[in-house]
Amino acid sequence: MRTPAGKECSYFYGDYYRGRQVEECRLLKDAGLSWTSRLCQTCPVPEIQFANSCEHQQLIPELKRPIFFLRPEVSITAYCTKSNQEVKEPRIGCGQCHPDLPQFVITPNDPDSAD
Repeated sequence: MRTPAGKECSYFYGDYYRGRQVEECRLLKDAGLSWTSRLCQTCPVPEIQFANSCEHQQLIPELKRPIFFLRPEVSITAYCTKSNQEVKEPRIGCGQCHPDLPQFVITPNDPDSAD
């Protein structure tokens, strides 16, 4: 669903049927954090979902203030349930769930490889 910031996010929920105005972020709600529509402007989750759609990656949200007097922003850490490790870069993934495809690997015997 499209967030108030105009990005597609599977965790955002909006119910506008017959005049209802219910909006929530289910990722933050499940973590017990409060949500405002302002958080969607700087949230990294839509970009992470666009770059990496691994079903084994779990996103763990946190609200952090970049500087103590600024507004809080969403910070994401990721965990891979398949490799049981923390993901350093959620946009890329852990590196074990989606190995390089064999048709894209160039071997020395490949006639198309440049020598």
